[in-house]
Amino acid sequence: MKIVIKYLLMFCLFISGMLLVAQNDDNFINQDPKFTIRGSVKESDTRNPIQNVNIEVSGGGYTTTDIFGNFKIEVRKGDELIIRHKDFETVYHIIQNDDDIQVEVEPNEEENFKLSKSKKISNTRKPETFNALMDSAKAYLRKDAKKSIQFIADALSESKSSKENSGAYQVLGDIYSYWKQHDLAVSNYRISLQNSNSSSVKLKLADAYMKNKNYQESIETYKDINRRDLSNWQLTDLYEGLGDVYLLTKSYNLSIGAYEDGLKVAQKHLITPKITDLNSKLAQVYNAKGEPQKAGAFFNKSMRLANTENKKRAVEEKIKVADFESEKNNYDDEIELRKEALNTINEIETTDANIENESPLTPQKQNYKIGNAYASQRDYGNAIPYLQKSIEEADSKEDLIVQKDATRKLSEVYRDAGQFDKALLAYQDYVDLVDKLYSRKEQEISQAARFSKDITSKQNRILSLESDRALSESKYQLSEEQAKRQKLIIYSLIGGLFLLLVGAFLMFKYIKQQRLANNLLALKSLRSQMNPHFIFNALNSVNSFIASNDERTANKYLTDFSLLMRAVLENSEEDFIPLEKEIKLLELYTKLEHFRFQDKFDYTINVDENIKVEDFVIPPMLLQPYIENAVWHGLRYKKTKGHLEIGIAQTKQDEIKITITDDGIGRKKSKSLKTENQQKQNSKGMGNIKKRVSILNAMYKDKVDVFIDDFQDEEDTGTKVVVTLKKD
Repeated sequence: MKIVIKYLLMFCLFISGMLLVAQNDDNFINQDPKFTIRGSVKESDTRNPIQNVNIEVSGGGYTTTDIFGNFKIEVRKGDELIIRHKDFETVYHIIQNDDDIQVEVEPNEEENFKLSKSKKISNTRKPETFNALMDSAKAYLRKDAKKSIQFIADALSESKSSKENSGAYQVLGDIYSYWKQHDLAVSNYRISLQNSNSSSVKLKLADAYMKNKNYQESIETYKDINRRDLSNWQLTDLYEGLGDVYLLTKSYNLSIGAYEDGLKVAQKHLITPKITDLNSKLAQVYNAKGEPQKAGAFFNKSMRLANTENKKRAVEEKIKVADFESEKNNYDDEIELRKEALNTINEIETTDANIENESPLTPQKQNYKIGNAYASQRDYGNAIPYLQKSIEEADSKEDLIVQKDATRKLSEVYRDAGQFDKALLAYQDYVDLVDKLYSRKEQEISQAARFSKDITSKQNRILSLESDRALSESKYQLSEEQAKRQKLIIYSLIGGLFLLLVGAFLMFKYIKQQRLANNLLALKSLRSQMNPHFIFNALNSVNSFIASNDERTANKYLTDFSLLMRAVLENSEEDFIPLEKEIKLLELYTKLEHFRFQDKFDYTINVDENIKVEDFVIPPMLLQPYIENAVWHGLRYKKTKGHLEIGIAQTKQDEIKITITDDGIGRKKSKSLKTENQQKQNSKGMGNIKKRVSILNAMYKDKVDVFIDDFQDEEDTGTKVVVTLKKD
């Protein structure tokens, strides 16, 4: 008998529910009592009332404003008031209470000029810069789509380059993406890329394609991105996005491959948030693929990683794992995870009051799911309190969807628990909530339609700006074609001038090479003149020994002379020889001269020990003529025995000085003793040296310097020759 009564009550409950649904419209009409509200519509700047404004209520009812701009109309709480007039944008207002409504409006942009002219109000405004308008657009991106889009339109009118256009359309795409208008987001990202190619915009375009369900276009865009242009974070985003698209198209193996590639980049560069996200997504794809064990392993890893980040991220991951456990009917694990998450959510709510009802991080959703899990275990005693709490929280936060679902579940739990009277009451509440939700959805659909209409209108206006800009660019290109012809003539003239300059440079280079060749030839000629002069003097010395019947001395002299001659002839083709070799030649030559004039002078050759003689080079036969002059024209005529000194010292790191001094009769007295023929010979020899030094300095940038002066102020003044030699 009890079983019959139970099923009879259940049948009555079902019939009552059906009747309540059938009476949905009547319940909605009688849901809240009507009341009258008063209001007024005025201009915001002049405070003048506006007559004949259309006042409409979404649930029915219509009136207009009088000559004073006032109106009154019957409404219910939750109704939407629609205020329309041709001179301003339509205003929408949700009725919350019976307070009077004061509406202040601004004229439409199209009427600005006419209204300002009739009222004689100055409408001059300093135009904002492109960057300022873009900053304003970004500031309103998440608050007011219409304002943000209007700022973009204004910014485009101020744009002066393709780069600025690209930036503006990119932000416009961001606006549409945030407000879930993905088709418009795609259009504007594409326009942005037409103005300026950017890998970061391509990433956004690929994501917009995916959200607009253009999966193949999304995959192609991701693959077309040049990965070298991306930062490590962006590269991880690319692999993650590619994995998301493959998951949506059920290409699970490709999705796993993309996620794993992204995980490698994230781990290599220690991008912690992405490591957590990709482990979580790998878990989801393995779960979708039907491999719950692998999914569980990745979920455990992602949850451990999330716990090392902030509380919000940790609780998000915990809820994902709870959903996973629910799918596997592991209700105990699910309940434990959701209770832990619930405690964290309550902590987060105390610091972050901006958690929206759409977020999974709401206590009403988690309480509902805990109650649902208990109900699945037939633990009605624990299920009922959580469902009741979910309903209370959803009611306080106006989350009708969760409130409706929790109320229906509570009715089912009461029914299954045998509490049919409570089940009926809960079901009645559920039907009322369905009515409220239906009414709200109608308003949301109406608002969404208006929103879509508004942004489409603004988008069309922006596209017309883009068309105007494209037309202006085409006109500009036509003028550019005309300018190109003039540029071609100018460039031809510049090209001709350039060729002349190149020709002049080649000519200069040729002349320089010829000059170098002439200098080399001149040096060779001068060296060839030095050798006969030297040989002639040496042979005179040999002849004097033979004339004096001193054959032994002549033979010894001739032997040393042959060594010297061989070295001189070997060096005759060189511009420079090592300083070390020149010193040996000087020692040999001075030894020969001293051998002949032993009674006339002594000599010393001093080389500074600190000099690295191997680092310096010197023109061959440069010093010999000065030593020869010192001996033959200075010391030979001295009444007493003289002295010849050759000193080599380093004065700077890259410079040495070679000093040849004698205390002979001096240049002036020597000149007076010479015959006319001897003066010519000496003049030619010294002139030869000067020419060689001059040519060498021209070729090697002042490498050699020669200075000749009197040695002292005594009777035998002597001569001092200083040769300065620079390192290469």
